[in-house]
Amino acid sequence: MVSLFDILGPVMVGPSSSHTAGACRLGLMARAILGDTPQRARMQLHGSFAATGEGHGTQRAIVGGLIGLSPDDLRLREAYAEAERTGMEWEFAEVDLGEDAHPNTVIFDVEHGGSRAMLRGVSVGGGRIEVHEVDGFAVALGGDYHTLVLLAHDEPGTIAAVAGILAGHGVNLATMRVDRTGRHQDALMTIEIDEPIPAAALSEIRSFPWLRWARQIEKIS
Repeated sequence: MVSLFDILGPVMVGPSSSHTAGACRLGLMARAILGDTPQRARMQLHGSFAATGEGHGTQRAIVGGLIGLSPDDLRLREAYAEAERTGMEWEFAEVDLGEDAHPNTVIFDVEHGGSRAMLRGVSVGGGRIEVHEVDGFAVALGGDYHTLVLLAHDEPGTIAAVAGILAGHGVNLATMRVDRTGRHQDALMTIEIDEPIPAAALSEIRSFPWLRWARQIEKIS
């Protein structure tokens, strides 16, 4: 099925739903996974993003997303100036990821204080995005749901404990995925849900002694 949204595209500051709106949403996702506006950001652009991104405003849109601007925010046109006011430092580089990589791919390396996040995502068209990797873990995130991303030591009962807390607060799970580096090593859990996670539930989850970090990603419009 093709929806009206697929035909008309998202409400956005142009010129391109893929190179501008999608790029901005990828920046928003990187910011959310880091947990704050980056102090330093380095982005590697592949394929069409690298070749035509400047003309389509891709770099400007990514920077705008990193400071929290939405794809329809008119300030996106002045994203560089807005970012300078936050003190964020950023740079772009080109990278060749091979023919199998989507042509609208960007790799983020973002930092704030002592926190750092690395992710790889693509703009698949119509403003839609897919994040395929976070800190070396395979994920499948599109920003279409409220999402909890957490990194923890791989301990028995972790999945049941997290799911139990969410259920106890009336949170309905849409999808769940777990990827780990090995038995009793690190595991990354991504949970997509229908509504924002209550602060009390997030506080309970963050109290787990084996948790490295947990971040809530709001649904990206």
